[in-house]
Amino acid sequence: MKMLPWELLILLSLKECLAENARHGPVFTQEPSDSIFPMSSGDKLVFINCKAKGNPPPQYRWKVDGRAIDSSSDQSYSLVEGNLLINNPHFINHGGVYQCIATNAFGTIVSREAKVQFAFLQNFSQKPRNTVTVREGQAVVLLCGPPPHYGEIKYSWVFNGNRNFLQQDARRFISQRTGNLYVAKVEALDAGNYTCVVRNMMTNATVFSSPTPVVVRGDVVMGEYEPKIEVQFPDTLYVSKGSSVKLECFALGNPVPSISWRRADGNPLPGKIKINHSTGDLEIPYFRPEDAGVYECVAENSRGRNVARGQLIFQNVEHLQWTQILKDAHMAIDANLQWECKAIGKPKPKYRWLKNGQPLTAKERVHVEAGRLTISTIRLSDSGMYQCVAENEYGSLYASAELKVVASPPDFTQRPVKKSTVIHRGGEVVLECRPNASPRATISWWRGGELLRTSKRQMILEDGALRIANISKADEGSYTCVARNHFGASSSTGALVVKEPTRIVVPPLSSDASVGQSLVLPCQVSSDSSLSPVFKWFFNGKAIDFSRQEHFEMIGGGFAGDLMVRNIQLRHSGKYVCMVHTDVDTVSAAADLIVRGPPGAPQGLLVTTITDTTVQLSWSSGPDNHSPITMYVVQARTPFSIGWQTVKTVPDSVPGQMMHTTVKDLSPWVEYEFRVVAINSVGVGEPSMPSKQIRTKAAAPKVAPVNVSGGGGARGELVITWEPVPEEQQSGEEFGYLVAFRPQGSSTWIKTVLASADVSRYVYRNDSVAPLSRFEATVGVYNSVGEGPFSRIVKVLSAEEEPSAAPSRVWAHSISASEIEVYWEPVPPRSSTENIIGYEVLFWEGSSEQREADRVRVTDSTALLSGLKSSTVYLISVRAQNSAGLGPSSPSISVATKKPPPSQPPGVIEWNLTNSKIFLKWEHVKASQNESEVTGYKVVYRQSWHGRTTVLQTNKTSVELGVPYGEDHVIEITALTEGGHGTSSGPIHIPKMSSLNSKGCVATIPVKTYCFIPFRLHLLIHLLMLLY
Repeated sequence: MKMLPWELLILLSLKECLAENARHGPVFTQEPSDSIFPMSSGDKLVFINCKAKGNPPPQYRWKVDGRAIDSSSDQSYSLVEGNLLINNPHFINHGGVYQCIATNAFGTIVSREAKVQFAFLQNFSQKPRNTVTVREGQAVVLLCGPPPHYGEIKYSWVFNGNRNFLQQDARRFISQRTGNLYVAKVEALDAGNYTCVVRNMMTNATVFSSPTPVVVRGDVVMGEYEPKIEVQFPDTLYVSKGSSVKLECFALGNPVPSISWRRADGNPLPGKIKINHSTGDLEIPYFRPEDAGVYECVAENSRGRNVARGQLIFQNVEHLQWTQILKDAHMAIDANLQWECKAIGKPKPKYRWLKNGQPLTAKERVHVEAGRLTISTIRLSDSGMYQCVAENEYGSLYASAELKVVASPPDFTQRPVKKSTVIHRGGEVVLECRPNASPRATISWWRGGELLRTSKRQMILEDGALRIANISKADEGSYTCVARNHFGASSSTGALVVKEPTRIVVPPLSSDASVGQSLVLPCQVSSDSSLSPVFKWFFNGKAIDFSRQEHFEMIGGGFAGDLMVRNIQLRHSGKYVCMVHTDVDTVSAAADLIVRGPPGAPQGLLVTTITDTTVQLSWSSGPDNHSPITMYVVQARTPFSIGWQTVKTVPDSVPGQMMHTTVKDLSPWVEYEFRVVAINSVGVGEPSMPSKQIRTKAAAPKVAPVNVSGGGGARGELVITWEPVPEEQQSGEEFGYLVAFRPQGSSTWIKTVLASADVSRYVYRNDSVAPLSRFEATVGVYNSVGEGPFSRIVKVLSAEEEPSAAPSRVWAHSISASEIEVYWEPVPPRSSTENIIGYEVLFWEGSSEQREADRVRVTDSTALLSGLKSSTVYLISVRAQNSAGLGPSSPSISVATKKPPPSQPPGVIEWNLTNSKIFLKWEHVKASQNESEVTGYKVVYRQSWHGRTTVLQTNKTSVELGVPYGEDHVIEITALTEGGHGTSSGPIHIPKMSSLNSKGCVATIPVKTYCFIPFRLHLLIHLLMLLY
């Protein structure tokens, strides 16, 4: 049964609660640790923590330096629960090694030892210090002589009572080991009073020494001398892994010596090393084994040099940690106990054992060997708390466990014999008998009143269980386990039920299938009718989760659990196991499914032996997916192709066992990528990864230009045009064209070279060339390798001359206030080869010059000029155009545009909707003096939701429209004039009405107002007005 998360949480909580309530010996939950307490703190209380759990709750005692602490006689100590409280601690009286001891009815345990120290700093003696007299140029050392202290200390010096500390440099150095001030070469300005300042970094306390007067004698100057190293590091220094080490080095001398560092073995100093160049200190952070070695401090000036050496030795220290600890043991009397604890660390730890806080030594039944404790024939007196202590010179670890010795008669209350055991015929069963008993009970088995003895089919095992093999129906019945020891006896009975075995009668068979197919793997069983088989399927060793697998479905029911595999994929190849579970047995059958699919992608495609039109390809085959590869297809891609294209190979069809080919008919000097696709009987596989891009070798061009033609241009020109050769067919670098032409009938070609791949036109200029002369022309190609073919020879004409005559009979008329229509007679061609391709119409206002004219080009003999000013006179001229250019202009004619249409829209529009007719009426639009007179009206109407529009023109101010019934309508009215369309009334919306008759009106001045009144309501209002 699957347990819900909240149920599991409740059970775990209950288990923990029961465990806590069970009676047991003390176990530390918090132990004291090494500590340093600052004495300058305002809090005069110090807590050393200790806490243990146990049932009954433990009592606590403490030791300091091995002696018991009696809080009743020493008022400075008191206990708060298990914690030790020190009142008004003193750095001498209360410093030491502390240990917590916890005891209850089950035994005693001791905590790890904790070293407790107090950081302090006492005052300097106020006794005046002697004056130090020194010659200028000589060196001097001023002693600090710090007072008693503990904790990290920082030394500084003050000169002449200044608030700022004395700055260190190449001449002055303060040792952080001794506190002394070293001056390598005294100068006159060094005279004065020097005070040593000591600060405790933990307590933040600072004390000042008495001043040391320094007198510098100027009458005698010290001569130069070689460096003398006064401050140096130890000859040998052990450094542990990961720690930081700082080496001091300072020399006295005149001139002031310079300090440098080096390794004695000549290796460069590690980059992480920090060197204070002003003081000469060297610091190595995060010390590693490779940092070990001999380091040298070199002091040097013009008088000589001196060297100090010291060796740093890597100390391989690893903190202790347990790899195997003790576990509580509940053991029967007379049993044998073996405990073992193991710890790792460097140096290697040693072990000792404690019982109830006291050393445990080997004697009689107790044997101690390093971390192993053995107690034979356990007695009640052996009960208690045991501790294994692993320790080396750098620390210790404590592990504790409780030994409970139990003596009791056999008891089946917690673990009775299983009430009912079901087993299939022919199988084997083991009936367990595991009573609680101390010492261990002797076991016998009974069936009914018959004592069972060991035989071929049944045996009582060493742990008391009864094993029966080759079960038959005759073995059904009740079985009783009887347990005895010298404290008593007890029994427990269970029943054995025998069922028919389960057999798979229709097993799954090994099969093969192609990708995309579906199949069924059968699995049917015969079983005892009282049992309900449960089917499970496994694929390659993992259970199939049908709720998360779209390809798998279990079908059938009862004694059948077939597996349907839908839309089979390659990943479904493997071993399938049908496992059937019942309450009494489990059977299984397996089958292999082979899925055949298109081949996998070929691998390792290589391109070799590249020529201008061929390459050699080789590859290795990918997986054939259980269907042999029948052939390979080679595809290529270039910057000019659309996707991948199949290319020709030698042989034409590459067989499946052949993994190399020659690709042919490639274009020279083109970048190619290749890929290979494998094919088998199932289908086409995935393509290989594209090859590395290659470029075929260059060759002379093989393709001539196409669509060579010509003609046109200016007088005296021969124009030759062609379609440029695509880049992929240029076959090499420095591609260009060779243009050749000759007059028709001549045998001499005129040739020219065009060194550009993009040019598509050549113009030959010679004023002696007559218009429309016949020429023969051809265009060839070349590149850096050589010349290619020429195109076929075509006939072209030289340029014709511009038209010599202007269009005749030009006339025009105004059709509106903004449009003029112009007509003329076409210019007749002078010969059969002359071609007028169009006309240019020039028009300009009468008050301006022709050079300001606008232009319209047309191909017919009529033109519509639009966008003109109203009531304006325009001058118009026309000229013909051919391929050579424009001919002369016709004499200009003048035409005036019409007056503009009225700006006033139709107003006071009334409408009446009756059945399927709309009656419209509006006021006549009156034109002003400078506007065109109204000649009629245009009514545009349509249904609101349909695009079909109807246009009606009338010279009246009313109209009747036939419209479909039950639809919304939109109507718009515009005045018509010689000057064009007037201002529109704007859209008038006429809604569909529920009644048969409705009426409305629109006033366009000063604002548009829309109204509609149902006809019956309108009639009623009219009658009421007559009555009153």
